[in-house]
Amino acid sequence: QVQPVESGGGLVQAGGSLRLSCAASGRSFISSYGMGWFRQAPGKEREFVAAITWSGGHTDYADSVKGRFTISRDNAKKTVYLQMNSLKPEDTALYFCAASVSTVSRNRAGYDLWGQGTQVTVSS
Repeated sequence: QVQPVESGGGLVQAGGSLRLSCAASGRSFISSYGMGWFRQAPGKEREFVAAITWSGGHTDYADSVKGRFTISRDNAKKTVYLQMNSLKPEDTALYFCAASVSTVSRNRAGYDLWGQGTQVTVSS
């Protein structure tokens, strides 16, 4: 296995919480600097959510999720998590995790290995 695999999506009411997981293997872990989470709603571009480095655990968040979402990683399990609290209907999207090629970035071009996505739906 080379591609990261996301899980943990589902349907939740506004104000609720979900935790997404991203299992890395092969090059997505061995050759990557870190991992990022992106999301895409129908008719919209894929946008940056959060990122973390494997080595130092340095993090970055989009302004729209800062204070509500927390990204973390478990190097022994080769897994990255996205804890999502105080969810809003506008958080509804297909969430992807991806391996960065050199450094964590907010740009999609900084990532070269993507998962298939997991759906998050927030009802009002």
